[in-house]
Amino acid sequence: KGDVVEVFVPTRGGWLPLTPEEWVRRHVVHFLQEVHSVPPTHIAEEYPVPLNGQNQRADIVAVGPDMKPWIVVECKAPSVALDDGVVAQAVRYNSVLGAPYIVVTNGLSERSYVRIGKGYAPCE
Repeated sequence: KGDVVEVFVPTRGGWLPLTPEEWVRRHVVHFLQEVHSVPPTHIAEEYPVPLNGQNQRADIVAVGPDMKPWIVVECKAPSVALDDGVVAQAVRYNSVLGAPYIVVTNGLSERSYVRIGKGYAPCE
């Protein structure tokens, strides 16, 4: 539209500006569907997370066959470093959601963690 490139997002039912972060999100959704065979009905984007009395939003939450969160993914633009603050954001969201895995990615690199008890360990 005009000078803005948009992309159709079926899971959200409309067209969105193709920002650098949205570009990463589109690729992660595709990866979950094509590589891990996650059905589109098991992937939610901009998933509401009630945190400290405010509604936050996790970029991507995929649920398992039991419909419980399986993985929380925080997407950043390729120019954003995946520092401990980005990981802490995903951990905060997951403190409410309780998924066994979290991933942070900027489309160029990723950091993946498995929840062990009350902590997290890097996935190898």
